[in-house]
Order: sequence, then C-alpha cells, then structure tokens
Amino acid sequence: MSKVIAFAGKGGVGKTTVASLVVRYMNKVDKGPILAVDADPNSNLGETLGHSVTSTIGDIRETYMKDPQGVPSGMDKVNYLETLVEQAIIETPSYDLLVMGRQEGQGCYCMVNNILNNFTDRLSSHYAYMVVDNEAGMEHLSRRTSGKVDMLFLVTDYSLRGLRAVRRINSMLESLKLDVKNLAILVTRGPEKLGDQFLKEVEEIGLPVGGIIPNDPALLEFDMERRSLMELDDNSPSVVAVTEVMTQYCP
Repeated sequence: MSKVIAFAGKGGVGKTTVASLVVRYMNKVDKGPILAVDADPNSNLGETLGHSVTSTIGDIRETYMKDPQGVPSGMDKVNYLETLVEQAIIETPSYDLLVMGRQEGQGCYCMVNNILNNFTDRLSSHYAYMVVDNEAGMEHLSRRTSGKVDMLFLVTDYSLRGLRAVRRINSMLESLKLDVKNLAILVTRGPEKLGDQFLKEVEEIGLPVGGIIPNDPALLEFDMERRSLMELDDNSPSVVAVTEVMTQYCP
C-alpha cells in the first residue's frame, strides 16, 4: 500500500496550497509515483496544480444513480464504475490527480460507494505516496476501507478560530477509527515566533507544531495568474518552509 500524507482544517486556512506544495516537494525529491487526491468538496487542488477538472468521483456516482441500468452491454456495474474512475484520473509526468467531488444527495448510495471506495483503495497500491487534501470532517478518510494514514497535518492559519477548528478535528479522530501514525499542526501565514495565547491553545490540544508556513506574496501572484504551484521557485518562502517540514516528517 502507498504511504498516505493527509491534510485537514477549516476552509480558507491554506491547506490546499500546502497540499500542492507537498506534491511539488515529493516530485522534486523523486518520491513518486504520487497520487494527489482532492477530497475537499470545493475541489481546488486541481486548480492550484494548474488543471481544469472535467470529471470527479461525485460526477460518476451521480451519473450512475440517475441511470443504474445504463451500464454498457458486456460490462457489469463494477467494471463499468471502475473504468469511469480510471478515465477521471488526470495523469502527468510528475503525479496523477483524482478529484472526489461533492458528496451525494438523497437516496441509497451504499452499493456504489462501496464499489468506488474499494477501487480507490486498490488504486492507491500502485503509488508510492498518496497526498490527500481533505474537508474538515475528513469524510473521505473515514470511508477508506484501510483507514490508514501515515502522516496527518492539521492546518490552521495564524488565528485562534482556525486553531479551535484543529482542536475539533483532533477530538473526533478516535470516533472515525482512523489508524493515524503521526499527527502535527501546520500554521500558515504565521509569524516567525508564535504568540503566547496561540501557543497556550496549542499546548491544550496536545499536538506538536510541525512547521510555520510564512506569508508568501508569490502564492497570491500565482493564484491571480492561474499558474501551477509546481512552477514556484525553489527559494520561495513557502517552498522552503514546506521542504523543512517534509524533511522532518517524511524523510
């Protein structure tokens, strides 16, 4: 099975940006093959990596549920759904990208979810690393049949509101029954030295601060120009900070 590096945190704290920079790092140090998984319903990971996403797991699920009898002749539903997932993967020389998309609406999705979850678990075995950008509730990770996460980064910006979201996510990990080997907090847009009140709340959570990603003007520039973060300069402050984090936690 692949090693799973996952990110979670409330919206707007920069976890998708950090996940993209980790994909960039893994490619730079030749840790591939890499599967990047966008499991956030907002589906921004593809954009930060420079892709226009045309198909998601959510799309596949909804298409099947609208017409369960629309399976092509000569194929069973399992092979049909798995073929659609394979077609949805965006392949690049540096990594592959799979976008989960939005959660399902009303109705019983148990059968199709089981097929898709089992297949994506098997799919991950073809990669050395899987980098997963999650929503705050970590729905995707909780549905994975293996439930295994090698490194989970809980991401917050430099705010108590973001940090308290990290506290809530951390407190629900046990109920999700995830096998998390390593866990750390990442602070985005943070100062060189964190304030006393912030550190006090970190201490109450009981997790280490794995790194501080400083404010980096290049990130806004790349966003406005719709450029892939894979193209960021090696000396960019955010790239340097992520390199230090990954050298420590995923050598």
